[in-house]
Amino acid sequence: MDTVREPDDRSGWPGGSFLGRLPDEARRDLLSLGRAREFGARDILIHQGGADRHTLLLLRGFTKVTATAENGRESLLAIRLGGDIVGEMAAMGDQCRSATVTACGPVTARSVSEEALGAFLLRRPEAAVSLARMVTDRLRWANNRRLEFRGYSVKVRLARILADLAEAHGRTGAEGVVLGFTLTQPELAALTGSAEPTIHRALKELRDAGLIGTGYRTTVVRDPVRLREVAKLPASVAPGRPARGAISPRPPSASSPPARGPRTPGPRTPGV
Repeated sequence: MDTVREPDDRSGWPGGSFLGRLPDEARRDLLSLGRAREFGARDILIHQGGADRHTLLLLRGFTKVTATAENGRESLLAIRLGGDIVGEMAAMGDQCRSATVTACGPVTARSVSEEALGAFLLRRPEAAVSLARMVTDRLRWANNRRLEFRGYSVKVRLARILADLAEAHGRTGAEGVVLGFTLTQPELAALTGSAEPTIHRALKELRDAGLIGTGYRTTVVRDPVRLREVAKLPASVAPGRPARGAISPRPPSASSPPARGPRTPGPRTPGV
């Protein structure tokens, strides 16, 4: 059975990812399971509606989680990077895949069967707790996005998305916190529940203020402190180590005037 070499730095797995949450011994155990898989750009890792039950541990690369409604409209639900697990909902339940996971470039993953994952969680209860906490965090993330649609302006919602991504997946670089990937304006519009022209204006305002920078296949948060101020978020911890429970405070009360914007349905819980 082939094995996967972990990053030399144990903090190499983002702290908010499943692999980053696991104790060293449990992580090594999990990475010894299944088989290695390689995917190219635009390859489908998981199909919405599929009846398969395996999970994928993402080791390298960047994927997008999307779902298509009955009217044919596709929505971006989440992004998943190295250290994340996808397919866990189908593995733990008896329903079909609820979303599609697509590679946005070369992706290295490890495929683990439903049976192997179940046995691992039974013998590693600490991993089962970590998985439950991760699923809870994803549910909270989705719920917070729904609340923000009526509680905050598009600019604030966009700043929150970028701040969350910097916390969970960012790497400190010379110019700021580097995300290592970029999202298109339609994708950012889907994540924030807004129209593309509005997202275009909000991005320009953040760039002009020196808070973010965009380049080829990357986004840089140049001033994380000020970005979180715009996002109305509490003070940040180190990139890749999100403060538990501090990602999204409660939106303004019902007595506050709601932000204007299109009435776009909120995202579904990001899981497959």
